[in-house]
Amino acid sequence: MGIIKIEKTDTFGGETNYSWVERYELDPVDGETDRQFIRRVKKVIGWSGVKCSKTDFGDMIELRPRDFLNVCFITWDN
Repeated sequence: MGIIKIEKTDTFGGETNYSWVERYELDPVDGETDRQFIRRVKKVIGWSGVKCSKTDFGDMIELRPRDFLNVCFITWDN
């Protein structure tokens, strides 16, 4: 598995807005559970302890916090 790419941005009216964007990259960790992986991503983007809705599209994961108007996309670069 290649690099994990993370993109965090704002939303407007529930849609991705991109008036600002923050990008991160992580290395995969062998044996990491899905829950540990999401916690690690949330720590990197500053959302530790923030409740989020997670949608897994197979090739991308979308995280949407419940308390503010942001979205995070997680993809894998092979």
